[in-house]
Amino acid sequence: MYQPNDTVLYGVHGVCKVREIAQRSYDGQTREYYVLCPLYHDSSVLYVPVDNKALTEKIHAVLSAEQIRALIQSMPQEGVLWIEDEKERKVVYKEILERGDRKELVGMIKALHLHEQKQKEKGRKLHMADERFFKTAEKVLYDEFALVLNIQPEQVLPFIMQQIHLEEKQAAL
Repeated sequence: MYQPNDTVLYGVHGVCKVREIAQRSYDGQTREYYVLCPLYHDSSVLYVPVDNKALTEKIHAVLSAEQIRALIQSMPQEGVLWIEDEKERKVVYKEILERGDRKELVGMIKALHLHEQKQKEKGRKLHMADERFFKTAEKVLYDEFALVLNIQPEQVLPFIMQQIHLEEKQAAL
């Protein structure tokens, strides 16, 4: 069970602070809720019923700096998660975002980035749904990395690229 002031990752909302665990009554029923406040890009408050397994499974502890560095080191070897069928891709990508598995998010971001490059070569853009998935996945991952590594979200991609290049240089020695 999460506690007030814990920092967590919650589905597509990204990094949130558990403000409190509160009792709320809706439609005559009193339930206990995690009250989550997104840390970046949003001033909303989220109420997640503590007894709703489907929703609480979307809450994850924030990775440590060591876990993030290990994930960054694994990025070049991480598979690309591209699905040709657009309908199937939407279903799978939505599930990945909801699960919040960071390795799957990396595979999804890589696939969408590569597809975006191919589309640019043809003078095209990503489909709107793919663009939305791409931005959401980046936001979720980059916000968590920024928080843990104590950098700004816009500094995350340059940091990742720098770390990957350092790894490549060390491997070449």
